[in-house]
Amino acid sequence: MLAILAAPRAAGYRRSVKATLFTIAGTPNGAIAERMLEHKRVEYRRVELLQTLHKPIVRLLGFGGNTVPALTLDRRKVLGTRAIARALEEARPDPPLFPRDEARRAEVEDVERWGEEVLQTFPRRIVLWAALRDLRAAASFVERGPFARLPDWLVSALARPLVSAGVRVNRTGDGPARAALAELPEALDHVEELIRRGVLGGDQLTAADYQVGCQLRVLMCLDDLRPLIEARPAGRLAVRACPHHPGHVGHVLRPDELPSG
Repeated sequence: MLAILAAPRAAGYRRSVKATLFTIAGTPNGAIAERMLEHKRVEYRRVELLQTLHKPIVRLLGFGGNTVPALTLDRRKVLGTRAIARALEEARPDPPLFPRDEARRAEVEDVERWGEEVLQTFPRRIVLWAALRDLRAAASFVERGPFARLPDWLVSALARPLVSAGVRVNRTGDGPARAALAELPEALDHVEELIRRGVLGGDQLTAADYQVGCQLRVLMCLDDLRPLIEARPAGRLAVRACPHHPGHVGHVLRPDELPSG
């Protein structure tokens, strides 16, 4: 089966379903899209695609690309988290994902772009690579859909070739993953500088908060990284932006691979 159809989310909302989200289990970008949909109180259904095999499916669906998340919103096809944020803002202005003030919005958009272009490389390089070292990890990221009813050992066995393919597609491996781990403390410091400046972590979460927070929340699925992140302001932002994220990778990093600081 190439796609896993999950039950509609936000069942308490009274409006009819207006959106369909195509995503992959456990991805930060999928979490970003879901949290923004929930922020906007848009009812949606979630279609879960399989890692690597999602590419031809998304293209065949007419999204003009082969990545996820992909969203249909009021019959409009939108690809990528930043485009989804703007489509949601246009379709449902309140509650906002961007400040009304132009200068503040420009700051939020700059951070949102940094989250997508720079911070996203950290979970992309680290999580799949680390999951290959923990035979039980793959199953832990599958929380919904038919595969969630299968035994964990079977899900992990089925997912392992796809995770390996994901490592290749994302051009990761020992070198890129270790480089990302070494650079992680500096990225966390940058996030906390943005929090101190009030660009992140304000009274009203923005698209940038979800972009940054969900990326960090996925990194916290690793037992080796959670203590480094969760006690910091960056970790508190991650949990606020994404209170729950499936997935658990045990202690798999060697001492020389752990970030310092």
